[in-house]
Amino acid sequence: MNNALKLFALVLGLGVSTTLIAQKTLPDIKVKTLDGQTINIQEFGKNGKITVLSFWATWCSPCKKELDAIADIYPDWQEEYDMELVAITIDTRRALAKVAPMVELKGWEYTILSDENQELQKALNFQTVPQTFLINQEGEIVYAHSGYIPGDEYELEDKIKELADK
Repeated sequence: MNNALKLFALVLGLGVSTTLIAQKTLPDIKVKTLDGQTINIQEFGKNGKITVLSFWATWCSPCKKELDAIADIYPDWQEEYDMELVAITIDTRRALAKVAPMVELKGWEYTILSDENQELQKALNFQTVPQTFLINQEGEIVYAHSGYIPGDEYELEDKIKELADK
């Protein structure tokens, strides 16, 4: 019986290790551009840039406030830190028609992707938006943040700056 418990603990430990490793990189999930092209989200982990993934929805006021706040400082971030922000909407297919007009109205100059079936959201294991992930130059998830209050964009910038200085 003692050996059985040791074996169980070993198998459980291996399972946890695999889960932790898997959550440190972007999953093999396909999302869509606003014009309907399919792209694997892992491509953003392979471009050698610092990447911010910001999950949002048209119905989410804090999401829009966060993306508006970042829009003001985004050109500076791109220049100073060689980074990009990818805004991924979790709006369903029915609500997706509102996304492009809102992006244009807001003047957001981010790459906009759609996770209309919430597959990426499920794989990254979060429930609420806004949800932000910071991906380093090697494609590893190094920081995650849920929610938004004014000023969070400066905390995110501090994390981006740390990566850029490495």
